[in-house]
Amino acid sequence: MSDGPNIKANPLRITVGLLVVSYIVGEFFLPKYNLLYFFNIIGILGMIFSVSIFFSAFNIFKSYEENPVPSSNTNRLIKTGIFAYTRNPIYLSFVIFNLSMFFTFENVMYFLSTLGLAFWLHNYIILEEEKYLLEKFPEEFNRYMNSVKRWIFF
Repeated sequence: MSDGPNIKANPLRITVGLLVVSYIVGEFFLPKYNLLYFFNIIGILGMIFSVSIFFSAFNIFKSYEENPVPSSNTNRLIKTGIFAYTRNPIYLSFVIFNLSMFFTFENVMYFLSTLGLAFWLHNYIILEEEKYLLEKFPEEFNRYMNSVKRWIFF
């Protein structure tokens, strides 16, 4: 068994990079699509919600003295706090934040990058982490997978 999941990229860096590229491309090269004011408010609330999810999950990692970097080794399975509702709260916060940027700033590149980010996180990060955790904690993680959804709703 390896020291940690076989993950080559840092999801936080990828997310921030996508936000920067989306801003540049969307502001300078693509037209804006005006949304209803209601969606702007939803976007602002979504950003606040996503940041609170991120810091809630991050603080739980720190309280358990675990490293939140996905390629790091883990000594325990965290199932409390926000992890009782979603197995991947930090990744969920990244996707919600990107989508909220679209609603707030009406930049279609944020929407497109949200789709790409969700696809990449699911297929190249989350599935690798789950494979690692199933190797390391076979029975406990299997029970956790059966009781808690990956992305809250699915």
